[in-house]
Amino acid sequence: MTFMKHALGAITLSLLALSAYAVENGPAPTLDALKADGPYAVSSQAVKGNGFGSGTVYSPNTPGKYAVVAVCPGFVSAESSMTAISKRLATHGFVVVTIATNTLFDFPSSRATQLLAALKTVTALTTGPVAGKMDTTRQGVSGWSMGGGGTLEAAGATPGLVSAVAYAPWDTSTTKMKVNKVPVAIIGGSADVVAPVASHSQKFYDAIPATTPKMLPVINGADHFFPTKASEPASYSDIAWTKRFADGDTRYSTFLNGKDAALSSFVSNGPF
Repeated sequence: MTFMKHALGAITLSLLALSAYAVENGPAPTLDALKADGPYAVSSQAVKGNGFGSGTVYSPNTPGKYAVVAVCPGFVSAESSMTAISKRLATHGFVVVTIATNTLFDFPSSRATQLLAALKTVTALTTGPVAGKMDTTRQGVSGWSMGGGGTLEAAGATPGLVSAVAYAPWDTSTTKMKVNKVPVAIIGGSADVVAPVASHSQKFYDAIPATTPKMLPVINGADHFFPTKASEPASYSDIAWTKRFADGDTRYSTFLNGKDAALSSFVSNGPF
């Protein structure tokens, strides 16, 4: 009876998570392909901050409509710390803006506000390579450390978002996470002493409602700084999660099962 209850719950969750949209940008995915730059050449353009410091927008050169993701760095960290993993995400068929925060010392709540401000600014752009390429109905957030905490707060405060990915998140509050309805991937490192998984990522994962799609892969031996590179399995997990929930593309579900030898632990309420 208990097994049946959990099975039905998982099926219901998966059906609820499957949005009305279903966009297939790019060829059928393989794990090897997800671990490399994607099929889309991208261009970049600078954007002036309006409620955030400044930003760089990466967009596919191929005409089309792409989901938009804003990415925030961590405490005392530059925008450039998020370039590698964010630019790779863009090459898989997304418009991605990496931001510089108003100050290097902004805490998660401020970073949440700045992520949302960046989405508002970028989706209003009508010039440059990104013009005409955004599906403004599909927006997501991502970030590292305090930017990861800001990501979780932004998701909790903005149910209209479609995806969130938080790398090694740091925060002192779970208030907004407790009401979050946005699908969230939290990616931690087992050797992180700045935002240890037990007192941060796991706590945040537990706070997110069971009715919200969520997963927590923990990378064996990874320290707090793993998101500053397009390292694996962080990068492909980010791509697969964003494909699954920002695009509604179920071809990527198979890469969200935790079956990677590089993980020291994995929990989720999937299948997705």
